[in-house]
Formats: sequence, structure tokens, C-alpha cells
Amino acid sequence: MNANSERSLRVLVAGLGNMGRSHALAYHRNRGFDIAALVNRSDLELPAELSGYEIRRSFMEALRELKPDVASINTYSDSHADYAVAALEAGCHVFVEKPLATTVADAERVIDAARANGRKLVIGYILRHHPSWMRLIAEARKLGGPYVFRMNLNQQSSGRKWATHKQLMKTTSPIVDCGVHYLDVMCQITDAMPVDVRGMGLRLSDEIAPDMYNYGHLQVLFDDGSVGWYEAGWGPMISETAFFVKDIISPSGCVSIIMNEKAKSDDIDTHTRTSTIRLHEAAIGPDGTFIKPDQLLSMEGEPGHQELCELEQAFLLKAIREDLDLTRHMEDAVKSLAVCLAADESVRTGKAVRL
Repeated sequence: MNANSERSLRVLVAGLGNMGRSHALAYHRNRGFDIAALVNRSDLELPAELSGYEIRRSFMEALRELKPDVASINTYSDSHADYAVAALEAGCHVFVEKPLATTVADAERVIDAARANGRKLVIGYILRHHPSWMRLIAEARKLGGPYVFRMNLNQQSSGRKWATHKQLMKTTSPIVDCGVHYLDVMCQITDAMPVDVRGMGLRLSDEIAPDMYNYGHLQVLFDDGSVGWYEAGWGPMISETAFFVKDIISPSGCVSIIMNEKAKSDDIDTHTRTSTIRLHEAAIGPDGTFIKPDQLLSMEGEPGHQELCELEQAFLLKAIREDLDLTRHMEDAVKSLAVCLAADESVRTGKAVRL
């Protein structure tokens, strides 16, 4: 580590929606970063901690004029690739929210730019920094495959949250936007390659484009025999019943996340908070009953949404200062994105997609 690695890194933060604000607060609170400016196309109310920073309208102009060390890209998905490539070619390290891009080709273009310019690229897979999800993955791997993955994240949204979802759906469907997280979890558990994807979806609102759908479901087959499904729905009509299912089954048993019964689907902390992990072992004794009772692993004291964003940005700083090898991190991001985009293609064509 050289002496220069300890100086604060100047970061340009683009996009101040839910995630962008949280990441901006993370940079503000981390001594390893100095915020050069914030970028947002419109005026908005910000937390008091961020009120003193300059707000720019144009990311490209701010990048050219301020010459930051790091660009944090938290805009809508259709701008991710162009902004990231521009920043990498300007010599910046880059943090970009998921999904990395809206096509696999664009995702690979960003990764090529990171390699060509010798810069770090960290993608916002927040669950990779969550101790409870890390435990869930570890316990599932101990069971051994092949696996059945049952996962969803449905959100009954209204008011401002429904408005945000409608804006997101101008470029990205729910099974792509949220699905990359959970396909990434599946891939971490199996170490297998996804080989076949089937998607189905339905447009449940006249408030979104005729070619978009706000409910989607995908099924994926892996080359080790594992199978999985993921479901995502957004909008005022979405059911609160069983909106959060995280369940992994193997021949040896299963491991699941149990949510608090009072949890609400549109609460952003609900999307990451696990509450309790239930571990069930399938072994049966001579009398035909289970040898071990289920274990309930309390996740009390786990980080909330803002703390997780701060862990993500601490990882970014570590990756830059310690020159971490992010090859697997970047390749995994493309793999999970490819599955979700294939599912989206399947929804639109009505045909399964071989990967």
C-alpha cells in the first residue's frame, strides 16, 4: 500500500433516489471519501447531512470539470453503462447500482472498460455484504446440492413508491431489477451454470407501457440439476400474502428466512432484513422421526439498509486501496444479469431460452 492510498478519494454521486441518497450518506460518513458533488436532474429534498453539497444537473459535465477519483452511479438502469464507461475512461473507479446494464453486451462493455483502464468496478449487490445472507448461503452450501430455490420479493406499492416503480419500468421489468440479487444468491450456492430459463409475466396496470409488465415469474435450470424460481410484482394490486419467500431445499434438508409477521412489502428494510433463519435437517432415525429438531438462528442486531450501504462503500474503498481482484465479482454480475434478461426475453417471446 503506498502513501497516496490513504488520502481521501473524491467521489461524484449520480442519482439521488432511495439508493443514491443512502450511498451519498455512506460517502459522507466515511473518512476515506470526500463528496465532490451530487448529480440529479431535478430538485429534491435531501437529508440535512447532504444539504451542503453542490448539486449538478449533468453527470458528463461534472465528470469532465471536477475530475473525481470515483464515480458512484445510482441513476436509472438505461444510463448505467454509458455513465460507467465514461467514468472509467476518465480514470475513475466506479460503483454502479444493480443491474449493471440493460443488456449483456453493455454489461460486458463496462467490464472491458474497467480492465482496459485498470480501474475498480464494484456493482451494488447489497446482499453480498449482509452477514445474515452470508450465513444463509453458507448453511445452504453445507447441505449440499442439487437444490430447489424458491424466492420472491413482491411489493404492494402506492403513492410515491408506485411512482418510483412506474419510472423504473420505463426501462426495466421487476424480474430484472430485483431478480439479479436472488439469481446471484442461487449461483453462489450452487457453483453451477444456469442453462435454461423460462419467464412469464402480466401487465396488471394501464399506467405502464403496453409492452411492459409489473408482475413477472422466472424458472431456471442449472447444469448440476438444481432448479429455481423467482417472482417479483410491483403495484397497488400486489398481494401482501407470502410476498417474501427465501427458501432453499436440498436432499439433506432446507434453510429458510422467516420474516416478522408485521413486515410490510414496501418497507425497504424488509427487502434485506432477515429476522430469523430456520435450518431443517432431513435425517430420520430408526423410529421414522427426525433426528434433530429445527434450529432457529436469530439474526438480531443485523445491519439495517443504511448500514448495509455503508458496508458496500467500505468494500469499494478497500478494493481501491488494497487493489483487490474483482474478476469474480464482475463475472458473477454478468451471469445473474444474463439469467434475468433471458427470463425477460422469454416473457416477451413465449419461449424458453437456452443459455
